[in-house]
Amino acid sequence: MMDLVWFLLIGAVVGWLAGLMVEGQGKGFLVNMVVGILGAIIGGYLTGVLPSGVSGTLGRLGMAVLGAVVLLAIIRLLRNSK
Repeated sequence: MMDLVWFLLIGAVVGWLAGLMVEGQGKGFLVNMVVGILGAIIGGYLTGVLPSGVSGTLGRLGMAVLGAVVLLAIIRLLRNSK
């Protein structure tokens, strides 16, 4: 149970950091959590596709933030293209 709590809290922090980088602010706890979790999935995919030397906790956190930034950038592009 505690692993799930940590997973969600880290997802929220990753989403908040990505929101700061892309839009200058976070979007609220739940949205940040979803963005962080989806960003971790995207970051994991990018780690497998791109030649990177990512290892360790900090490397994985960095890739999660990168994935969340990519996700927010794509959402921003789609929103602005309408």
